[in-house]
This record gives sequence, C-alpha cells and structure tokens, in this order.
Amino acid sequence: MDFQLSDDQRALQDAARQFAQNELPDLAAELERDAKPVPKEWLKRYAEMGFLGINISEDYGGLGLGNLEALLVLEEFAKISSAVAFPIFEANVGPVRAIEHFAPAALRKEIIPQVTAGDAIVAVSMSEPSAGTALTDLKTRAVIDGDTITLNGTKRWCSGGGHSDYYVVYCRLSEDPGPKGIGAVLVSKDTPGISFGENEELMGFRGVPSADIYFDDCTVPVSNMIVPAGGFKKLMEAFDIERCGNATMALGQASGALDDVLDYVQEREQFGKNLIEFQAVQMKIAEMAMRVEAARLLIHRAAVNATDGLPSIFDSSLGKCFSNEMAREVCGAAVQLMGGYGYSKQYPMERRLRDSWGWGIAGGAVDIQKVNIAAAMVGRRFDQRR
Repeated sequence: MDFQLSDDQRALQDAARQFAQNELPDLAAELERDAKPVPKEWLKRYAEMGFLGINISEDYGGLGLGNLEALLVLEEFAKISSAVAFPIFEANVGPVRAIEHFAPAALRKEIIPQVTAGDAIVAVSMSEPSAGTALTDLKTRAVIDGDTITLNGTKRWCSGGGHSDYYVVYCRLSEDPGPKGIGAVLVSKDTPGISFGENEELMGFRGVPSADIYFDDCTVPVSNMIVPAGGFKKLMEAFDIERCGNATMALGQASGALDDVLDYVQEREQFGKNLIEFQAVQMKIAEMAMRVEAARLLIHRAAVNATDGLPSIFDSSLGKCFSNEMAREVCGAAVQLMGGYGYSKQYPMERRLRDSWGWGIAGGAVDIQKVNIAAAMVGRRFDQRR
C-alpha cells in the first residue's frame, strides 16, 4: 500500500494545476457571469493537453492512463470552477466510459475519438419527471423495428442538455418491468425528433447547461444501441466511476476553498494581527484540512481499487457521500472565515458554496449513497417500494 503519487502522476497533476491556475480563472468568471458553457476553442486547448482522454485508450486518441490520473486532473480544474472542469468530467468519468466499455466497436471508434480531439461532447440522459432516484421507473421507450430504434419520452435534469453533441439515453427497450427492460441508446443532437427545453436556472452550476430533452418518434440506427434491455446493471457499473468524478468535483470546490482561505487568513488583519494568529481560526483551518484530505483518500482508494477500470459501488458511494457532505461544510466554513469577501459575488467563494450543494444532489443524492453503502455492507439490495 503506497500513498505516494509516482513521478509521472505528479508531473501530470502539476501540468493540470499550472494550466488551470494560469489560464482558467478569467474564463471561469466569464462562464459564471454569462451562464454559458466552455467554448469550443477552449475544448480544443483541453484536447491538445490530453485532458479529454486521460484514462481513455490510446486506440481512441486518449492517453491510456488510469482513473486516478483522470481524477488528479479533474480536481485541479474543479478548484477553479465546476464549469471549466465539466468537459473533463464528461470525457473522463462520464458517459463516454459507458460507450468505451459496452458499445459496439464501430460506435466506439466513431464517437470516442471525437471527444478526445475536442470535437464533440457526450452527455448522459437518465432522469425523468417521475424517475430520479427511482431511476428504474423511467418511461422513455425505445422500440426496435428492423435496423432502427424509435424513441419517445421526456428526460429531465440533463447536464449538457441542448449543448452536447451526443446523448447516452437510458430508456425502456423491452416490456420487462423495472431494470430488466432498461438499456441505453446513443442519440445525436441533430437527429430528427429530438428537441430541448429552455435552459434551467439553478442555484449553482452556472456554465453547466441543463435542459429537458423531448423525444418524439426520434429514430436512430440499431447500431447506436450501447446496452440492450437487461443491461441496467452494466450501466450502473459504469456509473460508479461517474460517482468518483462527482466526488472529485465536490472535492475541488472544497480544496480550492481551503487554498484560497488559507491565503486570506494569512493576509487579512484584524485587531492588529493576521487572522491566522487567532487560535479559533487555526482550529477551523485544521478541521477543514482534515476533511479535505479524508475525502481525497476515499476517492483515490476507489479509483485505485477499481476492477477493470470500474470502482465498486461501496467504494464509489462512500467517496461520493463523504465528499459531497464535506464540501458543503468546508465551503460554508470558508465563506464564514472570509466574511463579506466570502459572501460577495466579486469573489469565487460564494460560487463554490452554491456548487458544492449541487454535487450532493447530482448523480444520486447523498441519502441514496448511504442506502448503497448499507446494501453493499450486507450484500443485498433494499427494495424501496415495499
């Protein structure tokens, strides 16, 4: 058991940190102000650095590294803002991984190189008006007829909705009830029959577009099927790495907050001395650091222990739940320590607090993660309907 990063991992982390800290703060402020996503020209810069394919096979234009390396880069971007980090999240720990693991070879070769080159974004479309945490209640139907699949239904809370180029759509592919009938299909944004609602106005996540998606006799080739009916378990296995990405996005809010507030308390003077000289501030800074480090270790453990690149539901849920709750606490403490400067929209701290709450909702709320943890501990799933 080795808790030290390798020289190559440190070099990658440093490269990501330098790029993020030197290049992205102004972009983050712009995306927050205008509520718009990362522009295409910046995606190309991300791609040139290799950041859109860190743990993706070299066969598809990636670097062929591991999940840990991807999460190291993701945290450095997330320290700047959720918006500038979101393309890294989607490419390395989001729906692209389901395509890489489970889609037919032809579909993998068509889609993934577009992502690693910065030419396309892939979003996941899971939730529906009556199916969020109870995802197996989803109603969007996909009917196979010869060499085509026709989708009808409505999706909600799709991060990237209306902006992304492709969507991994969870849908009901057979008449079998519950998870047995669920699979996933890839749909391009230009496909006739797909349309999008207005951009959601959320408490946080400005710069991460979210919108409803409507399918009205939307027809795609049967070769666009990623996972057939009965493959819900596979989709959830791929989602375990997305939980680690979600946890890292939350971690980035907290670790970025800790970095900034540590500088602040060493510079800000009250009663004739720097804030760090007050023992109450020292205790608070130490408590924040303890929580950040603990979250990082849980996330990294999940990534390192992953079998075939996909973490266990226990490790990923534990990391996500702890990191989500930790980020809310640490960012709240940072706002308090910085006083009016923490509460002002002129500085990034209040945005971090708003975004930290969002990561504890997205990708499975903290409460359902605790159910997942308990289920893994006793070796069975709990039926919430009984």
